[in-house]
Amino acid sequence: MRMLTLLLVTLLTAACSETQTDTDGQPLTVRVDERMAAVPDPGFARALEPRAFEFPRDHAAHPEFATEWWYFTGNLQDPDGRRFGYQLTLFRVGLEPGQPADDSDWRANQIYMGHMAISDIANERHLSAERFSRAAAGLAGASEDPLHIWLGSWSVRGDAEGLFPLRLDAAASGISLSLSLLDPDRPMVLQGDQGLSRKSAQAGNASYYYSYTRIPTVGEIQLADTRFEIRGNSWFDREWSSSALAADQAGWDWFALQLDDGRDLMFYRMRGRDGQAQRFSRGVLVGKDGVSSSLSNEQVELEPLRHWTSETGTRYPVAWKLHVPTHNLDLQVSAAFDAQEMPLTVRYWEGAVTVEGSHRGVGYMELSGYAR
Repeated sequence: MRMLTLLLVTLLTAACSETQTDTDGQPLTVRVDERMAAVPDPGFARALEPRAFEFPRDHAAHPEFATEWWYFTGNLQDPDGRRFGYQLTLFRVGLEPGQPADDSDWRANQIYMGHMAISDIANERHLSAERFSRAAAGLAGASEDPLHIWLGSWSVRGDAEGLFPLRLDAAASGISLSLSLLDPDRPMVLQGDQGLSRKSAQAGNASYYYSYTRIPTVGEIQLADTRFEIRGNSWFDREWSSSALAADQAGWDWFALQLDDGRDLMFYRMRGRDGQAQRFSRGVLVGKDGVSSSLSNEQVELEPLRHWTSETGTRYPVAWKLHVPTHNLDLQVSAAFDAQEMPLTVRYWEGAVTVEGSHRGVGYMELSGYAR
C-alpha cells in the first residue's frame, strides 16, 4: 500500500517544486484519512478484477488510472559495515481523465511527485526531500522501452535489454543517491489476488500491485560532503489505482522484511478509525526459492510494543511484535532509530527497521494516517 493520499495533495502543488507552507510559514501537511476519502473521478479506470499483466508495458505509466508509484527502499552498508537505509519514490497523479488540450507545451493533466530519504543509522540522522512537477515540456514523465521515469533530475532507468539493471539517481540539498539494482535472484511477486490488491469492501477500492522483494544493489550515496560506496538489497513495489480509503479507514501500517534465512515478508495492516486491524489487511511470504504464500489478516498477529512522539507531536508505534504461527515466525520489528518521520506535504513515518526474535533481518516500515 503506497501513499494513495497523493491524488489530492498534488492539486495544491501543481506548479510548484518545493514543500508548501501555510499562512504562518509552517510546512503544509495533509490528513491521510480526509484526502483518501475523496471519490475518484468516474472517468478514471478502476481496479475491479484481476488482469493479465503485460511487460515491459506495465512497468511504465498507466494514465487511464488516477495515481501510481514506483517505490524503492533498501538497507545498504559501506565496506566497513556502516548501515544506511534509503527510500526513493516517484508518483504520477492524474488531475483529470483523458488527454489535455494540445494548445500549449506547458498544458498538462498529469503531476509527478517525488520523495527521497537517507537514514544514517550509526548517527541516527534521517534526511528527506520532496519535489513536484507537471508532466509537460519534458519536466517529468514516463517512457516504456527502455523504462524511464523522471522528475527533473530524479530518475528511474531500466536496461535497454530488460528491466534490470535498474538505475536510480536523485539529489537534493545535502543528500544524493546513485544506485544500480542488479538482476534479482527471485521472481516478481503478484500481490493479492493475482496482482489485484483489495483495500476495502467497496468495488474499485483496490490497486494492481507487484513487487520485487530482494534486489542486489550497489552504488553510492552522499551525505553533505561525504560519499559512501555501498552495497546491499533493495525492495521494489509497483502499484497503480484510482481508489480511496473507505469512510471507516484511517490509514495503514506496512512492513517489508528481508529475513536472514532468505525469506521475505510483506504485510500491510489496514487500520480502522477505531485503531483496529481490518479484514482487508494482508501480505505475502516469499521463500528463498521464490515460491510465495499469501498471508491473510487472520494469519498474522501484530501488536505495537513501543511508541515514539515526533517533534511535530505525532505519536507513532515504532516497535512491533509480528507473529505468523503457520510459518513459525515470531518476530520483533523495531525502528533502526526512532526519528525517521517524513515531515513533508503528506506527513508519515517511513524508515529502516531491524528484525529480531525467531529470525533476524532488516527491512522497511511505513506508518500512515497518524498525523493530525
